[in-house]
Amino acid sequence: MLVKTYGSAVYGVEAITITVEVNVMPGNIHYYIVGLPDNAVKESLQRVESAIKTIGYQMPRTKLVINLAPADIKKSGSSFDLAIAIGILAANNQLNNPDKLKDYMIMGELNLDGTVHPIKGALPIAITARKEGFKGLIVPKQNCREAGMVNSLPVYGIEQLTELIGFMNDDHNLQPVAVNTRDEFFQAQHEFEFDFSEVKGQENIKRALEIAAAGGHNAILIGPPGAGKTMLAKRLPTILPPLSLKEALETTKIHSVAGKLPAHATLIAKRPFRSPHHTISDVALVGGGGIPQPGEISLAHNGVLFLDELPEFKRSVLEVMRQPMEERRVTISRAKVAIDFPASFMLISSMNPCPCGFYNHPEKECTCAPGAVHKYLNKISGPLLDRIDLHVEVTPVPFNDLSMQNNAEPSEAIRTRVINARAIQTERYTNNTGIYCNAQMSSKLLKEVCVLDATGQTLLKTAMHKLNLSARAYDRILKVSRTIADLAASETISPAHIAEAITYRNLDREGWGA
Repeated sequence: MLVKTYGSAVYGVEAITITVEVNVMPGNIHYYIVGLPDNAVKESLQRVESAIKTIGYQMPRTKLVINLAPADIKKSGSSFDLAIAIGILAANNQLNNPDKLKDYMIMGELNLDGTVHPIKGALPIAITARKEGFKGLIVPKQNCREAGMVNSLPVYGIEQLTELIGFMNDDHNLQPVAVNTRDEFFQAQHEFEFDFSEVKGQENIKRALEIAAAGGHNAILIGPPGAGKTMLAKRLPTILPPLSLKEALETTKIHSVAGKLPAHATLIAKRPFRSPHHTISDVALVGGGGIPQPGEISLAHNGVLFLDELPEFKRSVLEVMRQPMEERRVTISRAKVAIDFPASFMLISSMNPCPCGFYNHPEKECTCAPGAVHKYLNKISGPLLDRIDLHVEVTPVPFNDLSMQNNAEPSEAIRTRVINARAIQTERYTNNTGIYCNAQMSSKLLKEVCVLDATGQTLLKTAMHKLNLSARAYDRILKVSRTIADLAASETISPAHIAEAITYRNLDREGWGA
C-alpha cells in the first residue's frame, strides 16, 4: 500500500515541502530510503523501527521503500522521523484514517522509545505549511510556540508518537497552541538587562554610540584595558530603535534555522547582540559548512556584531566580512545550490591601542618597542577600516566620576532621540529601495544629501590638510555629519556638525600610532 505524508526541508532561511512516499509491497524483508538522504536521514529507519515496536506496533515484514520527493534535493537532519513513522504505520494498515495525513505537515525527531525531540527551523516550516494550504502543522511540543507565531495555521505540539497515532485515529484530541504574538512581542521590547544610566562618566563615548545608533554607522572603540569598551558596547542595543514585526520575523527565522532560539520561544523582540571569540573561524563567522548554516554575521542581522580585541582576530576572518558589510547579505555557494543569508548588522569593535595597551594613556607609560604600535594597528586592513565610520578613543574614567552617586541619562531618553533621527532618515530615503539610514548612502546620494555651505567646505578642507586625513575619511565624515544634523533636527549640515564628525576619525590621521 502506498501512502504519502508531508514534511519540510530548510534551505537557507526558507523551507521546501517534502513529500514522504511510503510503499509496502510484496517481497523479502528489506527497507530502503531514497531521495538523496544524508546519513542522519538514512539512520532514521533504525530509530523509527525501535520507536514503532516499543509502543506496541509492528514494522512491515515485506519490502518497504521510502522516497523523499523531490528526489533531486538533498535531505538532511533527523526531523523527518515522525513523518516516516506515521507513513509506515499507515502503509502497513495500522491507522484507521490514513486519508487524514494529507491535511497535515508533520515534523519531529524520534527517540527509540517513541519520545519526540525538537527540530530546527520550525518557523520557516510553519510559514511554508500555511502557504501550501495545509490544515495544520504537527511538531514537537518544544517547537509549538515558535511555529504558533504564524497566523491562520493550527499548530499542534506532541511529546510522544502515540499522541500522533491517536490523533490520526480520532482517538486523541490535540489542542492547537494559542500564541498572542503581538502582545508578547511589544511587551518584551523594553526589557533590557543593561542601561546607560549605570555608566559613570564617558559622556563623549555615549555621544559617539548615540550617533552610531542614529545613523546605523559602524564604530571602533580604541582604549586601554579596563576603560569600559565592552561595557559600553553591550549597552548599544538598548538605544537602537525597536524591531518592527517584519524585522523580528526575519531575525527569528535565522535563529530558528540555526537552532539558537530558546525553548518555548516566540518572536525575538530585541535586537540581537552577538560577540564571537577572536578564535572564531571564517565559516563560523560568515556561515557555510557541508549543510550551509548561518554564521555570526547573519545571527546579528538587524542587530549588533561586537568584535572584542579586533587585532587578535585572524586577518582572513576579518577580510571575509568586507563583502557582506557592503552588500548586507552573504551568499554561500555549493556545487548544486547557492543560499543567501541576510547580514544587515552594525559592526562595533574594540581594541587596545598597542600590544601592552597603554599607548596614549594619560597616566601609564607604553612599554612597546619602537614600531610595535604601528605594526599592531596594521593587523586591521585599510579596506576594513574604510567600512568603519567612527573611530572613538576611550580613556579611563576618573575616580571622581566613578564615585558619583547620581545616575546618568537612561537609555530610554537616548533611544527617543535615535528614533526621531531614524524617522527623518526613513522619510528622506522613501524612494531609495534598500536604504534606511545614513550609513547605507551611496556616493550618488551623498552628493545630494550632504551639501555643505562655503564655511563647511573650508573647515573640512582645512581639517583634511592639517590632520593629514586620508581620502577615505572624506565620505565618512560627510555621512556622520549628516547623522549629527539629523539628531539636532537640522535640515542643513552646519560647520559644528562637521567639526564633531572630524573628531571621530582618529585612525585616519597620518602617522597615528607611528
